[in-house]
Amino acid sequence: MIQKKKEAPRWRHYNFVTEGAVDDYLYSMLPPRDAVLAEMEDYATEHRIPIVGPAVARVLQQLAMMISARTVFELGSAIGYSTLWWAHAVGEKGRVIYTDGDSRNAERARGYFARAGVSSRITIHTGDALEYLSEQKGEFDIIFNDVDKEDYPRVLRLVSPRLRSGGLFVTDNVLWSGRVAAKNPTDGHTKAILEFNRKLYDSKEFFTTILPIRDGLAVALKK
Repeated sequence: MIQKKKEAPRWRHYNFVTEGAVDDYLYSMLPPRDAVLAEMEDYATEHRIPIVGPAVARVLQQLAMMISARTVFELGSAIGYSTLWWAHAVGEKGRVIYTDGDSRNAERARGYFARAGVSSRITIHTGDALEYLSEQKGEFDIIFNDVDKEDYPRVLRLVSPRLRSGGLFVTDNVLWSGRVAAKNPTDGHTKAILEFNRKLYDSKEFFTTILPIRDGLAVALKK
């Protein structure tokens, strides 16, 4: 009997920047995720909820481990997939702030966090992520940006005073399925990302690199 080749997870392929065969190879190298993360990936696939996926999430966790991060502010958390990876990275004494405008996402995320045993490390905020960040008085080790793309330039203006020296400002979707390379883009999302990328690279406060994995991940070190 000839077995049908297993279809690659749909959440992995949304016409992102990594070539398909290379993408398959990268994902084939990843260790299996635990039951909660695997369920979140399946749910995101079925309901077409954008998540960073395990390849990028592993980069996020590694970045947090590299700087011994204990505090993370996440702008735009959806069902909490990347939040859970951050929570694992910061450890029992760490703190991660989850933000999302959809209360249904927040409630689903709350259930995942409880089952994963990390609820005590996560503060859940439902509402405007940028407004909540602007209210923060202390400094964070990492700020992760994954909100609506048209808000990216606004996020950049808020980040520096709330990020410690040596901390990381990490942003998803900065290559926007390759649309940043188009000549004379007209849509607001692409124009906002182009503005954000240029200002981030030009900033004297950050040392920035864009990693061309999945949809582009900007990693900016605050000087």
